[in-house]
Amino acid sequence: MPYSVPKTSVKEVRYLNKDFSSFKANLIEFAKVYFPNTYNDFNESSPGMMFIEMASYVGDVLSYYVDNQFKESLLAFAEEKRTVFNMAQSFGYTPKLATPAFGQIEVFQIVPAASSGTGASYQPYPDLNYSMKIDTGMQLKAENGVVFRTVDDVNFKFSSSYDPMDITVYESSDNVPVSYLLQKKVKVESGEITTERYSFGTAEKYVRIALNNNNVTEVISVTDDDGNNWHEVPFLAQDTVYTDTENANTDGNESYQYKDQAPYLLKLLKTARRFTTYIRTDNRTELRFGAGISDSPDEELIPNPDSVGSTLPGSPTYLGTAFDPSNFLNTRTYGQSPSNTTLVITYRYGGGVNHNVRSNTIKSITDSTTTLDTTGLNAGLVNQVRNSFAINNQNPTSGGKGAESVGEVKQNTLAYFQAQTRAVTKADYITRVYALPAKYGNIAKAYIVQDSQIDPSAGTIENEGAPPTRIANPLALNLYVLGYDAGKQLTKVNQAVKENIQTYLTQFRMITDAVNIKDAYVINVGVKFNILTKTGYNGEQVILQAVQRVKDFFNLEKWQIGQPIVLSDLAYQISLVDGVSAVVPPDDVDDDVSAQDRPPVQIVNKYDADAGYSGNLYDIRSATKEGVIYPSMDPSCFELKFPNLDIQGRVVGTSGGN
Repeated sequence: MPYSVPKTSVKEVRYLNKDFSSFKANLIEFAKVYFPNTYNDFNESSPGMMFIEMASYVGDVLSYYVDNQFKESLLAFAEEKRTVFNMAQSFGYTPKLATPAFGQIEVFQIVPAASSGTGASYQPYPDLNYSMKIDTGMQLKAENGVVFRTVDDVNFKFSSSYDPMDITVYESSDNVPVSYLLQKKVKVESGEITTERYSFGTAEKYVRIALNNNNVTEVISVTDDDGNNWHEVPFLAQDTVYTDTENANTDGNESYQYKDQAPYLLKLLKTARRFTTYIRTDNRTELRFGAGISDSPDEELIPNPDSVGSTLPGSPTYLGTAFDPSNFLNTRTYGQSPSNTTLVITYRYGGGVNHNVRSNTIKSITDSTTTLDTTGLNAGLVNQVRNSFAINNQNPTSGGKGAESVGEVKQNTLAYFQAQTRAVTKADYITRVYALPAKYGNIAKAYIVQDSQIDPSAGTIENEGAPPTRIANPLALNLYVLGYDAGKQLTKVNQAVKENIQTYLTQFRMITDAVNIKDAYVINVGVKFNILTKTGYNGEQVILQAVQRVKDFFNLEKWQIGQPIVLSDLAYQISLVDGVSAVVPPDDVDDDVSAQDRPPVQIVNKYDADAGYSGNLYDIRSATKEGVIYPSMDPSCFELKFPNLDIQGRVVGTSGGN
């Protein structure tokens, strides 16, 4: 017969007590039920009550810490700075200890004049052989002492719609230009720049170093004694980083012909010299390096055959053996650990509201690195050019603020975690394309659709005469893009820019996604309209204002690929001009259409390639449905290319309305 536990030995224990009062009441009840003859003095001053209350006190404290630890493990409810910072960075978000101020400055350089031809054909022009390139990181100082730094190169050797260069005559003699003033704009951000050196001996796994200054906003560069660059990555398992090279005229560089549109080529570099940054609660920044202490190259897979089993055919294997995962960290797969070298770390720190300086206060250059090929140039003019640099900020800087609060860090982390850094939706891809820096090529318009292929059965005998059908390809996307030319008009994107886009999207593209980069079509249009003016208004002034409204309506920055033209909206914008009484259809619009059915504004297709248009012929009339002109099924964008020529407006009468 099995042994049974007496009922009296099984005592009921309640686990729902959370505070002092609940613990005390239940302990008293517990004593009355299970020890009625042992203790029955529950007076507040009795010794037994002292022990009950002490036990309740301990239970209350332990309950508080258990609840608090659970609460601190949830980002939405955490309150301690240490736990919020730890969780934020584990999700990939880096808390901001300070935010620098951002702005834009104008950079000036003087170059001598050159000329071609003689007599009537004499043509002066700026000699761009003397134009210079200023590297990223030029240091500037405002009148209040705040230090700024440029975030892009300033290259006076080229000009584009995204990085235009203004050229004006600086000095002349007898109405003949002697020198020209070149002007470009570049973005700047505030912060002190400093350099620290750290020496390393024998390699250590996951070594950490803390920078001396608080409120670090950016690690600019990390180099070792051998001149190797160490790159910052979001996590140590990432072994590729972006790097760029100037689109130079070198052997085998077929992209040089597109230098004006893509002055830099974007590349992916695989490197073992990498590190991550970690923000501590004392507002200092740590640099954390990998575990690699081997000189062998990175492994594609971990573990590798040499670490797990014999590589000889027929040798015994160790597939059933338990291994310590740390045994496989003796490669540089998580990054190389610095050893027997000295790292030179340059970084920027500081920020705050006082970094928002007024306009015309950033005029001093404290440090810059310039590039100029002086081969065949006049030495005296070279010195003049080098000393001709000047800067100024026409607008005040903004955006500077202090450290994020714990609440701000939590909310930003939740938003960052939801967004991730991957391109999942179509909107993600479009956003990434627009985020491509201008120096890799300008992207004016982007549009993405699911790829589809013609159904191969459409051409069979059974389906002869049937219209071709298309089958969606779920694993491919078609990205249609358009760029700007030097006149900020739509044009096809060249191959160099497409390669830069392809390289850039590699880091964000899902492994199952294929992205085909294609050219969208440009449909050039013209506008014709007639108006009636109100009595007492100058017809010429009114029509000029109406033409300007049409120009604003077709402003390229407002138009996207696949966007239709709503004729009523265009007519409404014209009607808002002061002095316009009514918008009436042009007389030469579709003679076979009755007057009441004619659209108030006529849109015509401009397709003559010899006249500078795209050459794309488009049937505007067939594409018009109920007053809306739809673009073609092939992704396309409407463009009013030559507004001064392609807008024809007339005043056909005067109305008595006021």
